[in-house]
Amino acid sequence: MTGGELAVVILAASVALLVLLLGFPLVKLGKLLDKTAETVTVFNNEFEPILAEAKQTLSEANRQLKRMDNISKDVEQVTTNISSLVAVFTASVGAPLTKVFGLLQGVSKVFGKRK
Repeated sequence: MTGGELAVVILAASVALLVLLLGFPLVKLGKLLDKTAETVTVFNNEFEPILAEAKQTLSEANRQLKRMDNISKDVEQVTTNISSLVAVFTASVGAPLTKVFGLLQGVSKVFGKRK
């Protein structure tokens, strides 16, 4: 065997060793990609029911918010009606009571001075 043939054998052995050394990480990377694909599949299968439940929950929350909106409108209307009722009551009963109270106060002053 000549020096050139020996160099070719050494070079071929080096290339084969390099391919083997690079092959192991590539095999591990392939396994990692397979596991990642499995994980994504499982995630997709489990995530779909969660999204459906979240959609149902949001629909229920929106329904309750609409109900609360109607209740708050009714409370606002009742408050306005009570305020109007108090104003009418004050105007209709307050003025005559003020006059009666003034009359009674005047009468008590007149009878109080005579004693």
